[in-house]
Amino acid sequence: MVKGENRVAKRRGQKYEQIIEAAVKVIAQNGYHHSQVSKIAKEAGVADGTIYLYFKNKEDILVSLFQEKMGRFIQKIEDELAGETSIEEKLLLLISMHLQQLEDNHALAIVTQLELRQSNIELRNRINEVLKGYLKLIDTVILLGIKEGIFSEELDVRIARQMVFGTIDEVVTNWVMKEHRYSLVALAPSVHKMLLKALSK
Repeated sequence: MVKGENRVAKRRGQKYEQIIEAAVKVIAQNGYHHSQVSKIAKEAGVADGTIYLYFKNKEDILVSLFQEKMGRFIQKIEDELAGETSIEEKLLLLISMHLQQLEDNHALAIVTQLELRQSNIELRNRINEVLKGYLKLIDTVILLGIKEGIFSEELDVRIARQMVFGTIDEVVTNWVMKEHRYSLVALAPSVHKMLLKALSK
């Protein structure tokens, strides 16, 4: 087995989880560019060399933590959406879960809203690949809304998706910039009402 394959095989263990959580905390506190691997290792309670059994470098840690957090979120929201009956409920659930996840983890919100945006082009492209799964979920809700006659059939799905994601994303960024001084998830009904009005016939 080559070294890269060995690294993948060792993922999902306790130390992998410790490193991911430590990376979220350290990057949120220090910024990505000032978060040395040694700081992440110290926070995780592991030796510096242990990091490289799981990740190639600091860039790999950042992409992996986003992949891990977003992957779990996508799976969770897919499961929840399957149980909702109306398009209106599905859209509200998507908005609420997005806001709740980041309100529950301030450090992760700082990383996703600020630190990921400051990374280089290659790193952002890798992160965008991870994000595609979530954007497809938004597409699914929009397309179903059009099919059921709730949303306008004249909608450009790509633009509608950008509007939905962009609105939620900006609400979170503003909350982060204002240092979490108010409830984020409490904004979900207002965001839902506005987006529903924009999408509907």
